[in-house]
This record gives sequence, C-alpha cells and structure tokens, in this order.
Amino acid sequence: MTMTKEKEPRKKDYTASSITVLEGLQAVRERPGMYIGDTQVNGLHQLVYEVVDNCIDEAMAGYCSLIQVTVHENNSITVEDNGRGIPVGKHEKESKKQGRDVSAVEVVMTILHAGGKFDKDTYKVSGGLHGVGVSCVNALSKELRVEVSKDGKLHTIDFSRGKVVNPLKVTGDTDKQGTKVFFVPDDQIFTVTEYDHGILLNRLRELAFLNRGIQILFRDERDEGAEEITFKYEGGISSFVSYLNENKTILFDKPIYIKGSKELHDGPIEFEVAMQWNGSYSESIYSYVNNIATRNGGTHVSGFSSALTRSLNQYIKNNNLLKNAKVSVTGEDMREGLTTVLSIKIANPQFEGQTKQKLGNSEVASVVQQIVGEELSTYLAENPQIARTIVDKAILAAQAREAAKKARELTLRKTALDSTRLPGKLSDCQESDPAKCEIYIVEGDSAGGSAKLGRDRRFQAILPIRGKILNVEKARLQKVLQNNEVGTMVSAFGCGIGKDNFNLEKLRYHRIIVMTDADVDGSHIRTLLLTFFYRHMPALIENNYVYIAQPPLYRVSRKKTSRYIHSEREMDEYLLSLGISDITVRMASHNQSLEKDEVKTLLYAILEVESLIGSIERKGIPFREFLGAQNEEGHLPRFHIILKGEHQFVYSNDEFKELKAQNEENERKEHAETLASIPEEEQAEEMKEFTPRPLAFVELYEEGKLKALKEKLADYSFSLGQYVKAEGKLLDIVEEGGAETPIYTLKELIEFLRANGRKGIEIQRYKGLGEMNADQLWETTMDPAERTLVQVTMPDAVAADHMFTMLMGDEVAPRRAFIESHALSVKNLDI
Repeated sequence: MTMTKEKEPRKKDYTASSITVLEGLQAVRERPGMYIGDTQVNGLHQLVYEVVDNCIDEAMAGYCSLIQVTVHENNSITVEDNGRGIPVGKHEKESKKQGRDVSAVEVVMTILHAGGKFDKDTYKVSGGLHGVGVSCVNALSKELRVEVSKDGKLHTIDFSRGKVVNPLKVTGDTDKQGTKVFFVPDDQIFTVTEYDHGILLNRLRELAFLNRGIQILFRDERDEGAEEITFKYEGGISSFVSYLNENKTILFDKPIYIKGSKELHDGPIEFEVAMQWNGSYSESIYSYVNNIATRNGGTHVSGFSSALTRSLNQYIKNNNLLKNAKVSVTGEDMREGLTTVLSIKIANPQFEGQTKQKLGNSEVASVVQQIVGEELSTYLAENPQIARTIVDKAILAAQAREAAKKARELTLRKTALDSTRLPGKLSDCQESDPAKCEIYIVEGDSAGGSAKLGRDRRFQAILPIRGKILNVEKARLQKVLQNNEVGTMVSAFGCGIGKDNFNLEKLRYHRIIVMTDADVDGSHIRTLLLTFFYRHMPALIENNYVYIAQPPLYRVSRKKTSRYIHSEREMDEYLLSLGISDITVRMASHNQSLEKDEVKTLLYAILEVESLIGSIERKGIPFREFLGAQNEEGHLPRFHIILKGEHQFVYSNDEFKELKAQNEENERKEHAETLASIPEEEQAEEMKEFTPRPLAFVELYEEGKLKALKEKLADYSFSLGQYVKAEGKLLDIVEEGGAETPIYTLKELIEFLRANGRKGIEIQRYKGLGEMNADQLWETTMDPAERTLVQVTMPDAVAADHMFTMLMGDEVAPRRAFIESHALSVKNLDI
C-alpha cells in the first residue's frame, strides 16, 4: 500500500492588496467587542448606557434636567432628554469631504470619534470621551431614529445598521427642546436581545445618585401593570451612601460629605465624597470617574484613603486616644465598616486598560488627598462625639485584627491553612494545572462518599463539608477562621484568605462547584457558602470560578429506559408527553382530531391557567369567586383592595389610581381634622407632618400575560372559565383500543393525561445527593458532557451588596419586609 501526500493548498501572497480598510462604522460591526465589551448581556445594556451618558453629559453641562428611558414590548429602546438637542445645521467640513449636504446629527451618528466632547468649551467633563458611543449604538442597531426638537421645529433622521435610510428633514412643529433616540438592537450581532429590567434599573438609579437633582424616568412597557419609576435625589451621593447602608446599623445619622475642585493645566477637576460608618466588618467603597464605575479604584481612591488615614491618625494622636489600647491602628482598621461613594469629574481621565476600571491620572491623588485631609480634620474637630465613635470602632477593629493574626498563626502552625499539607477530608485530583481542575464542595459525608466513588479522579476533587458553615455576614475574620469548615475550604483552595494573604494565582482549582441537596437546607448551605465567597474571596466570583451544580429531583423509569428530571415543571411536561403518546384528542365542536403538536400547545396553555389559578388563590381569592366577579363589560378583577376595612375588586389601572388618590385625600382630611382638635400649644412638629398610609392591595395578575393566555385558549374556541365550569362537551379522548372518554372541562383533560402518563412508570424522588448511587451522581451531575452548571456572576456589585446585607445581616426589619412582600410568589416551601 502506498501513501500519497496530499497536495498542499497554494499559499496566498501577502501583498498591499491584502490590507483591508474598514470604512465608517463597518469596524464596529466587524469587531463589536472592542467597542461595547461583548455581544451578550453586557454589550446589549451598554447600548442604552451610551445613549443615556450623552444625556447625562448634557445635564453635567447644565442644560438638561429630565431623562426618560423606555423599554418597549419588542425590546426596542427610547431615550429622551430636555437638553439643547444635537445640532441640526450643515457640517461644513464633512459636507465638503463627501460632496453633499451632511448635517451635524448625521456626523455624530455615523462617524467614529466625532462629537462635542473634544472641544473643552462645549463640555467641561464627560463620561464618553472617545466619541465612539452613540455612533456605535447606530452601527449595532437594525433601526435607529433620532428626533431633535430645536428652535420650534422637530427634525427627524432614520438609520439602519449605521447607514442613513431617511436623511434629516423637518417633520413638524414643537414647543419642546431636546433629543429623542429610538433604536432596535441588531439580532444579527447580539446573541441576547432581551433587556433585563433589574440591570437597567440599578444603573439608572446609580446615575441619578451621582448627578444630584437630575430626574430620570424609567418605564418598562413589557409589563403592562408596571408604573413609571422616578429617580431623583437632591442629596446626591449622600443619599447613595444612605441607600447602601439602608439595612445596616449605622454609627451616626448623616453621612459625612466633602466636595472640592481645582483648576489644573488641562481643565478643572471636581470631586465629591460621602462616607458613613456602620456596624459591619467589611469596607465598601464605590468610586466613579465621570459617572463611570472604577471597580479597581485608582489614584482618586488612593488619595482618599491616604487622607482618611492621616486625618484619623492625627486626631487619635492629638487626643491621646490610644493610651490604654496597646495596639497600633492601621488604615485598614479605620476603614472597617466604612461605606464610601467617591465621584470625580475630570476633563481628561486616563484609565489603565480598555475597560476603564482603574484611574491613572497622578495629579488626582494629591488634589483629593489635600482637600479631604483638610475638610475631614475640620469635621472631626467640630464633631467630637462622631469622631470618638469612629475611632472606637477603628481601635476595636485593630484589636480584632491582632487577635485574628494570632489565630491565623496558631492555625498555620496546626497546618489547617497551610497549602503544603491538604486537609484529610479532601479527595484531591491527579491533574496539577489549576485551569483543568475542579473541586466539588459537597454537603454531608454520605453525598461525599457517592461523589468520591463517582468522580473522574484525574481532574475532579471532592471536599465534603458537614452541616452549615458560619454566617460570615455577622462575624469578623477572626471568628470566621476559627470555623473548621471554612479552614478546610481555604486550605483546599490554596489561595489564602484576607486582604494580606489572598493570592488568586495560587488557587488550585478554576472551577469551584457547590453541590448541595435540592431542598431548603441545601439552599441555605449554598447561600452561606456564596456569602463567604462574596465577602472574603470576591475575586473567585469576579473571575467566574464559582458554579452551582444542578442535581436531578426525579428518576423516571419506563420499561427498560430511564430518564432524570431536574424540576417539577419538567416532570409535569414529561408525564403529559407520555400521556398524549398513545391517545387521540378529538374536538367536540367540529369532530376533527388534533395533531400532536396542537395538543401540546393546548396543554402548555392549560399549565399556564393552573399557574394563574395558583397565583390568585395564594392571594386569598378562590378561582371560582375570581371568575364570578367578572363585570358587565366582561373584565376580570385586576386588584383586590381593602378600603376602610371593606374588601373590594378593582378592574383597571385607572380605577386603581383614582381610588389610591381618593384614599390619600380622605386620610389628609382626617389628619387635618385630628390636628384641629388638638390645642395649638400641644401640637408637636412631627404631628403636623402628614404621611399617607399605603393602600392595602394585591395585584391579582399581569394584564399582558392574561391577555396572551386568553388568546391561546381562544385558538381552540375555549375560555378561561372552562377550566372548571362545564358548559357542554369540549373533547373526546380516544385510546388505542378504541375506548372513548368525553371531556367537559380543561381540568378533566389535563388530569386524564397525567394519570395516563403515569401508567407503567416508576418514579424515584431524590431527597438528597446521598440517596444516589455513585454512577447516577456521575451521569447526572458530574459528567462534563451531561451535567448542568450555573455560573455565579456579579453583574452589579451595589445590588449584590444590598441583597446580601438584607438577607444575611443583623437587621431583622428589612428582611421581614422582604419576606412579607415576596411571600405570595414563593415556589419551594419546606414545612
């Protein structure tokens, strides 16, 4: 047998013609990641931020006070402001270059590095100084319309994927002033095209905090019942600090606020800082440059930290406050429990790296240090009681740090945290490259045993932990280190713990997988572990090293085949698919059989009806009563309210708003009457202030969802009431043997199919991982080819911090309020 060598393809010559020049916005479409980060969730939301940032720049220049952001039903976006409006006149230079009349709006929208930000007289400071923002949005939108209201005229221009579709023209008269941008993200570019309500909400709230007095309105039209949300904070970043400390025990009432400015050779630098200490053991600093979050800090943060340490040290020294403490207080001790928001506005910010995560301007540090140092020293001298509270907290932190250091040294001697000797509980893997290794943190020894037998020992390590670890939200590092399970984890990871000892490069596994039972205890352990990672090893989450395993709930066997099911919904759908496999459904109205796909669509609609019924009945309204409350126009009740002790149904948003206003007016009258009955000399100031009590109401359903559900049922000529009310025969079910069963309600249909699906099958419910054999655990939860892992990410640090503090912190009242407001939407309740 002779071997023939394949003919090599002729290599193309690399000549001058090989060099491609990407014209105009084509570069953005070819490499979107360079301009907006990625083409997934982050990049999609970045489009909104780019347009909103332009409005914010207009506000910072003093010309805009209102910004409206709307998410439409099809996930298109409108952003409108009341600023000066983008210039609409002819752009001389570009018109000459292109040989046609080109408006300034078109230049801004279609040419990279074009804008008013390069001229220091137009905008002193700005968030987007590269001039690529709004033109990138244009390039990455399949439709974009700009409407400029200026000098009594409305000007409109349309684009598609960066190209002009309809040139700028006057489309009417207007008495408004400002710019309105409507755009639809291009689904050819973005893999995700659905906007996340929470992500947008958090960013807009953040912008309202950072720009004192500006009003931002946010409307999400995808949820018909949702009201417009207004953000406006006259307190600015002081209000931001109060918001961040909302669920924490604060050491003094009003945040310390310092602001200052200085003229530098290339423009002014303005900065403001608000700070307040709370009873927690972690420091939270949120820094911004021209409204851009600098997650990795920079010169403005180092300048602030130096000034804080120097001022407090000087105060301690001047008042001889360390005479009995026998410890030295460091900057880290002073910042324990400190919540800070630091915002600077600068003409030419220099960022380290493309992502604008760290400020590099060296002159900023000295300006911030000097002004904060002077102002803070004055504040401490004028407020000795607050100063003493801060110092006492710092001394206590120093003592705890010393104790933690001794505890760590003692533990190190015992080798519990020594990475050279791994804990006995750990079943390590053979691979030494961290990028290929993964560790499963498993709840309980029995589950640990199954996992050890079922794993692939080449790259999978198993660490069983017993019981629930310490809630680190309520404990200092000293106490955290004394917890055996924490010590074992830290030792196994090998990267250390705490600011001084943590080194991500020493991490031994690049996949840390939390594998707990699918019950309430398992969820609690998972939450405790995530709290630990978030507070003491945030770099693990930031670098996407933490995952949650998804073990199955059921194993369903039929004849010789078996299948694993991961959720109750999936189980129901599987039983129904088995239930329709050997029957025919015939419509009573026209005596024709439905196709299998049509039956499936009908069943999904009935499942939605069941979900709606469950939701309404959890709110205390029996479904039959809900149906019976339909009004003469055929509308079902939208809200259930309690007004003056009486229960009543409300049928529309307008009616609800009217009753709400009426209720407030009645309360105002009652308050005025009560106040009038008290002699004036006995009236305290707080008595005079009127605070309306909220109207007690429950929203029964989302309008859009009910409308869509009714339409799905109408396709089969069914109505919502026919789920429980028999109004004649709906269907016949014909079995393989020819037996026929008449069906009079939709409930009967779905119950028959569930019962039919259960025939001849065996269902095994897994209450815990320990109940699974090693081979079952491998093929469902540990085999990389089959398993489902959920990656833990931290898209919004402010929202994450707020949620962790509320759910895991010391303050009970916010947690109670959260539970009360979400009690009716709970899905897994273990009683």
